[in-house]
Amino acid sequence: MSKNFLNMHVLISHSPSCLNRDDMNMQKSAIFGGKRRVRVSSQSLKRAIRTSDYYCENLGKSSIRTRELTLLAEKMHQELTKDPLFDLDRKWIELGVQIFAKNKIGDDGEEDDSDEGEEVSTDDSNKKIAVAPWSIPEFKLICETAQEVFESPLSEKENESLKKAIDKERSRKPTKKKPKLTGDQVREGFLTKKVKKQLEARASNLRAACGGAVDIALSGRMATSGLMTNVDGALAVAHAITTHSVDADIDWFTAVDDLIVDEGEVGAGHLNTQEFSSGVFYRYASLNIGQLQKNLGDCSRQKALEVARHFIHLFATVVPSAKQQTFAAHNLADTVLLSFADQPLSLANAFETPIKADPSGGFRQPSSEALLNHHKQLVQAYGLEEEGRLFTLLNLDSEVETVAGMVELGEWVLAQE
Repeated sequence: MSKNFLNMHVLISHSPSCLNRDDMNMQKSAIFGGKRRVRVSSQSLKRAIRTSDYYCENLGKSSIRTRELTLLAEKMHQELTKDPLFDLDRKWIELGVQIFAKNKIGDDGEEDDSDEGEEVSTDDSNKKIAVAPWSIPEFKLICETAQEVFESPLSEKENESLKKAIDKERSRKPTKKKPKLTGDQVREGFLTKKVKKQLEARASNLRAACGGAVDIALSGRMATSGLMTNVDGALAVAHAITTHSVDADIDWFTAVDDLIVDEGEVGAGHLNTQEFSSGVFYRYASLNIGQLQKNLGDCSRQKALEVARHFIHLFATVVPSAKQQTFAAHNLADTVLLSFADQPLSLANAFETPIKADPSGGFRQPSSEALLNHHKQLVQAYGLEEEGRLFTLLNLDSEVETVAGMVELGEWVLAQE
C-alpha cells in the first residue's frame, strides 16, 4: 500500500546573508538546544516559493492575497477578462467582492520577509477582514452564481417572502446606526442571501474551483463563515534553522553623497548597520498526499505526486529575496533526503546538539552526516517502514539509496503510485 506522507529534509548552506528580518530589522533567530540559531520563517519560505518563476511555469498562477477589496475587484476584472470566453459584467465581480466583505476570513499568515498577516479594518466594512487568498477560478464561479440568481425570476414563494421583507422594513422604526432601507436595497439583500445559499449548495464545485490555486491546496485557508471554502492545508513547513549555533556579524555601511564630495566635503550622506550571518540551514516539510488529492478536487494520486515533484524542486532551490541585492546568497541545497511514510517525521533533533565544524572548518559535511545518522536511528528504533531516496553533493555513507540529481529524485517521486 502506498505511503501517504512525503517527508522532505533539505540542508542548504547560505553564504553571508540576512534572508528574513523581524520588526527591529534584525535577522530572525530561535533558541534550540540552548543555543542561538538563525531562522528563516516558514511563511517567508512559502511566499518565496509561490511567487517564483518556476512555480508559475509549472504549477500555474497562485492565489491573489489581499485585504483591499476595491483593488481586488479591479484585479479580478483584469484576470477574468483575459479569458476570451468570459462574458460577465463588471457589476457581478463587484457584487462577489461585496458578498465576501461581510465575512471574516483569513489564511495561514504567509509573509513577505517579516510582515505577519493580521486582521484589520477596511474602508468597505466595519467588520474586520484579514489578508486572504482568493482563487481566480473560485471567484469566477461566485460571480457566475451571482449573475444567475439576480437575473433569474423569483418563485411565487420567494416573491411572497420578499414582499414581507419589504413591508417589514417599511414599518420598522429607523435608527442612527440602522437607517431605513429602500425596496431595491431590501431586494438586493434578499437576493444576496439567495446567492450564499446557492454557493453553499455547490460547496463541492467551489472546492474543485478553489483547487485551481495550488498554493491554497498546499497551505490551506481558514474561513470563519460558511461561504468561503475552508481548506485544510496538505503541507506542513517548519521554520528553517541553522544546524549549528551562530554569532551574528554587523555590517556598518555608508552611502557616499557624490554631489557633496564634488564640493570638497568629506563624510557620508548616510550610514547604518545591518545584522548578517552565514550557516547551514535545515529545512523540513511534510506533504499529506491524500489531503492534497482532496484539495485539488479529488484528483488522482499521480496528479498530486506531480505537484509534489515540483514542490521538492522549489523547496531545494528557492531562497527568500530579502537583502539579496546586498548579499547575493543564491545557494542551492547540498543534501536532500526524501521518504514516503505513514506519518510526518522531522529530523530537527539531529541538530539539538549544535553541529561542530569538521577539521577543515565547514558545517556541510558534519550536518549531512548527523541528518542521516539520526534518520537511521529513528527508523531502527521505531521500526518505521519508509521508502526513501537521497540526493547529495557530498561524499556520504548512507543506507538510503542515492540518486544522481534532482531530476532523478523527481522521477522517483512520480513512480510512488
